[in-house]
Amino acid sequence: MSSNLVIIPTYNEKENIESIIRAVFNQPLTFHVLIIEDGSPDGTATIVKSLQTEFPDRLFMVERKGKLGLGTAYITGFKWALEHGYEYVFEMDADFSHNPKDLPRLYDACANMGADVAIGSRYVSGVNVVNWPISRVLMSYFASKYVRFVLGVKIADTTAGFKCYRREVLETIELDKIRFKGYAFQIEMKFTAYECGFTLKEVPIIFINRELGTSKMSGGIFGEAFFGVIQLKVNSWFRTFPKKKK
Repeated sequence: MSSNLVIIPTYNEKENIESIIRAVFNQPLTFHVLIIEDGSPDGTATIVKSLQTEFPDRLFMVERKGKLGLGTAYITGFKWALEHGYEYVFEMDADFSHNPKDLPRLYDACANMGADVAIGSRYVSGVNVVNWPISRVLMSYFASKYVRFVLGVKIADTTAGFKCYRREVLETIELDKIRFKGYAFQIEMKFTAYECGFTLKEVPIIFINRELGTSKMSGGIFGEAFFGVIQLKVNSWFRTFPKKKK
């Protein structure tokens, strides 16, 4: 059995889902894939089920009743990963904005370079974003600057969604206390891991905007992130975070 699980949330990803699964399985390291499927009306789940006959020991799926949010999808996946004994757990989008070839680099950061959380970072070595309009690049870049200023977490790409966690991180950070669902979820996970004493390491990647399918981004997600950061900071003053074991 592989110790590596890649969690991919999906909603209407029929154009990408087979290609992304095969790309993950074609990596030099062995990865398993868990799809968290939120009731896509386009038949995404049917495609995954057909692939499960080809990869019965490597491809898994949890189907949920409707679009319940990115954050709750990942929390569901994290709990599934812990129940099934995985040591390294990855977050990745279905649309190839995250390159599967970078998965071994994130793994290496956690397995061999001392990181507890490895972050696929768009901004740690400049601005490495392809095919985004400049307005969105600037919004994302300065959002990360804002988060870093408010929360004091020394990370260039605070909203990144391409990550690897060591098992101990997910066991420690009290998943049921994670509250946010959109961009703020990614911020909250990093901030909580940081407050628990874990080591976060950024790995430079090139982020390429999706070519197929429809983006799930909305203005409300950015709004949640903006106000959520202040809420996270205030709440942290009244909370005792569990600590990483020495």
